[in-house]
Amino acid sequence: MAGSSPAEYISHHIQNLTYGRTLDGSWGFAHSAQEAAQMGFVSINVDTMFWSLLTGIIFCVLFRKASASASVANPSKWQLCVELVVEMVWGSVKDAFTGKNALIAPLSLTIFVWIFLMNLMDLVPVDFVPYASQLAGLSHMKIVPTTDVNATFGMSLSIFALMIYYGIKMKGLGGFAGELAFHPFGKAFLPVNLVLETVSMVAKPLSLSLRLFGNMFAGELVFVLIAALVPFYLQFVLAVPWAIFHILVITLQAYIFMMLTIVYLGQAHEVHH
Repeated sequence: MAGSSPAEYISHHIQNLTYGRTLDGSWGFAHSAQEAAQMGFVSINVDTMFWSLLTGIIFCVLFRKASASASVANPSKWQLCVELVVEMVWGSVKDAFTGKNALIAPLSLTIFVWIFLMNLMDLVPVDFVPYASQLAGLSHMKIVPTTDVNATFGMSLSIFALMIYYGIKMKGLGGFAGELAFHPFGKAFLPVNLVLETVSMVAKPLSLSLRLFGNMFAGELVFVLIAALVPFYLQFVLAVPWAIFHILVITLQAYIFMMLTIVYLGQAHEVHH
């Protein structure tokens, strides 16, 4: 940070706090991107887990508070805000989901608000948390979980698992396999159908995860570049307009992830005869 070159500064701010097994067999935190890469699969990005769990807890606490103090005669401003979000999500589910499943609406609400809160961490000044973490003895600290592809891919895999589960539940194992084997060109083109449908299915979690990760990582990188390359007295002039625009990106990415989840699960509930 202080005294570092722009390249070192940027590298430091985009690296996660990774814990895992080092090359000598011991367990500890990685102090560079190379060490983190050498840990391979047997490692965990501690900052991603911490901030994603924290924002999830904040979501539960805030919405529980609105529910516990709900009033028809004298609603609070927070209650009205929560009701607005719930109505927006419920309207989206009614418009895009044609099946019957009591899980879809609460799942969609959780996805939208949780991802929004994780994305919102991108508006915290880029040096604040990394500097505080260094004072606490931690070498790195990224506070935006959605800029970690492991987090976005984990969420998309959860949706993918639900797609397969409800696809088999609604259509039966034979019906689910039949859609993969006999669509869109019929039984005569079974190998072609399998390739096309498999690629289409695998592309869904990939698009979910990479779209969210790519947009949020790019937004975070712009803030880091401004802090690294622009003189201090000009940073405010550039960072504030970008932050205002980024609020739209933050909200839009949460909404897109939610809508695609509704659409994909809706497709899983469709039964073709």
